[in-house]
Amino acid sequence: MATFSQSLTIGAHCLNFGAIESSKLSVVTRYLCRSEMGQSLQRIDIGRKLFPGEVIKNAMLSPHRSPDLRCFAASRVSVEQTEQSFTTSTQVDELQKLSTYLFRTEIGGQVKVFVRKKSVKYVVDIEVSSLQVSSDDSLLVLSGGVYRSDRDVKNWIIETPFIAKSSKELALELQFEAKEAPFYFSFLLKASSGANSTGLEIRSHRKTSFCIPIGFDQGYPAPLGLSFSTDGSMNFAVYSRNAESLVLCLYDDTASEKPALELDLDPYVNRTGNIWHASIEGAWTFVSYGYHCKGDREAFHAECVLLDPYAKIIGSSIPNHHESGLLLKRLGQLCREPVFDWSGDTSPNLPMEKLVVYRLNVMRFTEHKSSKLPADVAGTFSGVAEKVQHLKDLGINAVLLEPIFTFDEQKGPYFPCHFFSPTNLYGPSNGSVSAINSIKEMVKNLHANGIEVFLEVVFTHTAEGGALQGLDDLSYYYRNRNKDLVARNALNCNYPIVQQMILDSLRHWVTEFHIDGFCFVNSSCLLRGYYGEPLSRPPLVEAIAFDPLLSMTKIIADCWDPHDMMPKEIRFPHWKKWAEMNIKFCSDIRNFLRGGGALSSLATRLCGSGDIFSYGRGPAFSFNFIARNFGLPLVDLVSFSNAELASEISWNCGEEGPTSNTAVLERRLKQIRNFLFILFVSLGVPVLNMGDECGQSSGGSLSYGSRKLLDWDAMETGFGIQTTQFISFLSSLRMRRSDLLQKGNFLKEINIEWHGSNHSPPGWEDPSCKFLAMTLKADKAERQLSSEASQLKGDLFIAINAADKAENIILPPPPGGMEWRRLVDTALPYPGFFAVYGKAVREQMTGLVAHEMKCHSCALFEACSDGS
Repeated sequence: MATFSQSLTIGAHCLNFGAIESSKLSVVTRYLCRSEMGQSLQRIDIGRKLFPGEVIKNAMLSPHRSPDLRCFAASRVSVEQTEQSFTTSTQVDELQKLSTYLFRTEIGGQVKVFVRKKSVKYVVDIEVSSLQVSSDDSLLVLSGGVYRSDRDVKNWIIETPFIAKSSKELALELQFEAKEAPFYFSFLLKASSGANSTGLEIRSHRKTSFCIPIGFDQGYPAPLGLSFSTDGSMNFAVYSRNAESLVLCLYDDTASEKPALELDLDPYVNRTGNIWHASIEGAWTFVSYGYHCKGDREAFHAECVLLDPYAKIIGSSIPNHHESGLLLKRLGQLCREPVFDWSGDTSPNLPMEKLVVYRLNVMRFTEHKSSKLPADVAGTFSGVAEKVQHLKDLGINAVLLEPIFTFDEQKGPYFPCHFFSPTNLYGPSNGSVSAINSIKEMVKNLHANGIEVFLEVVFTHTAEGGALQGLDDLSYYYRNRNKDLVARNALNCNYPIVQQMILDSLRHWVTEFHIDGFCFVNSSCLLRGYYGEPLSRPPLVEAIAFDPLLSMTKIIADCWDPHDMMPKEIRFPHWKKWAEMNIKFCSDIRNFLRGGGALSSLATRLCGSGDIFSYGRGPAFSFNFIARNFGLPLVDLVSFSNAELASEISWNCGEEGPTSNTAVLERRLKQIRNFLFILFVSLGVPVLNMGDECGQSSGGSLSYGSRKLLDWDAMETGFGIQTTQFISFLSSLRMRRSDLLQKGNFLKEINIEWHGSNHSPPGWEDPSCKFLAMTLKADKAERQLSSEASQLKGDLFIAINAADKAENIILPPPPGGMEWRRLVDTALPYPGFFAVYGKAVREQMTGLVAHEMKCHSCALFEACSDGS
């Protein structure tokens, strides 16, 4: 930041004044003196307009000036700002606000500066008291100039003497044109005597010039980001511990590459702790803003304009040139968030065990022309709202949106640039305000239809050129501490300021957008400490679990790493609040259905994964999935299994890739039904992936970018129709039999009975055994409460055969007065492979019900009242 040098002389070291023409700038100098009798302030106008290159000198010694300046031991005072009303009888209508700055000098004494706006001028009153100088005939002169940033080159300087107010006080008044603000007025004091014309230069106790803002205020360190006061002024606050200086860049044109105004923030006036702040009036015509950070050249790019990490509204990206390459520059918009009518909105607030989740990408969900949506709606938040009936038909009551923060468009949504605003890409007009309104309308619409809204969030890293890079890398990132994490732009999530930013972001999405829950991608990285070391009690994870607002939402840990494209199995600290994406469920079910794995692993997943979710949680904390938006989609899991896909635990059912072999196609169809069946009858929360209901394929590619737009015409194919109907049936079944399939607690042993084939015990120790059946027994006490036969809830019998051969099963006797009905047999052709009301099973002999299960199939039977 530009300041006066130690050897400042008239005209030799001139300070620059911003992007304004020097010919337009003027100052009127006035002297204030106090009469000995009345103690009232009198204004003596002996000044004139000051033009560039001119200097005002006045060596007259005022008759009111006392030669005796007493010594004064200054207390610790440094740049304190106060505000009060200035209410003299003649100026009450003109004066709006008074800002006071108090300094102490390097030789003792105080300098007090009053800044106020009067009509179209800024009035600056400077008072010096108890200044200790060596000579009795010293003349005190103010020597100063104005500037905005050290980029400006304008010659402009002031030198003018003080007038005595009393034996201890000197005073001076300056006036500046309000239209030329904002800028800084920086000055020092010169004490000269007749014997020494050069004189003593007096600075602040920090050995720097006295510096005060004109046309803007010191501002406040909280809240971070852009905020608006009741008087319309705008406050800017940003954290940067290691920046040596910070420049506020203001733009009056959204398409401009260069700011209309650059304002250096003074480290003594505009910094509190590690937070830089300033406040300007709301009457300016600036439309957007950003920051330059200056410091160590390895850590800061002074030429790069940075986005405010807390900006709520972000403009479109424009080129941002600096020596490390061309990056996109995003700027915060100088406007309030749009007002939205939330009246009538109520979150469904569903218990976790009741959830059926559908994961989707906002753009890919409706951008395909087959969605038959208008061009400005397709691929937006509004497009999701338009397809709410499809979600309801599937039985969905919660959507999980892939990351919607502003992100790197080359790498995809899992590489965010910002954390407080939705990407403009998902707005109807690709505008920030339209995107904000669009997502709020979507949330309100989904809530009205009983559907909760969850967000996938990525707080563990940013894209290259994200909002935090260059602002203070040593604080926000793992710079110089962990090489692997540095290469990934990994955020130091448990560092206090980063933790605060993440919590503020989450609260913002809950309060402003009514979001119901969050799924934290790459959550294993939330467990790292300052140097990347593992933590047993990570502060951020614990803070979210106990936050009064966030703990009431659904919080889900997902240990998938977007860099490795692989999930990680870890023990996640949960404090009985955190749910998890169950990676073991996915891998164990995939492995079993392709003929591997143990019966015990299958049984554990069916019963809610007690090995993970015991000790204070329950099966409702297990978010189960078979396929997701990375790796192979559901249809590809049964179509591709080459060596490169070994990590996917897939099986091609006999032939690799597309085929016309009828036997292979039938086997693949059964496997897809089997996956969906196990997903919905297992305890926990089923998570479907967009496109799996209609056979969306990536062609065997694991790349996220290979995922296609959702083809809505595929919903009308034979596969699409039967699969969507089957999912709808399974969702209804979970709801109807919530007593057994939607439990918040684990089933008791008396409510489960395990079976092998031919009524034999399961082959737990036999690795070749691929058949398992179980009876889920309805609670007898609950059954007795139902008086009507149609409301009686019987047992469920579930059988899974992953072997290459058929198995004969003998069902256990049903409860008294009931009979077994077959609800599902995935080996049967459509439409007979599932039945809403079930199909009666014929007894082979009295009290004996047998059923032949084909290879690679699943079956479900329900005990129902006779004749129901």
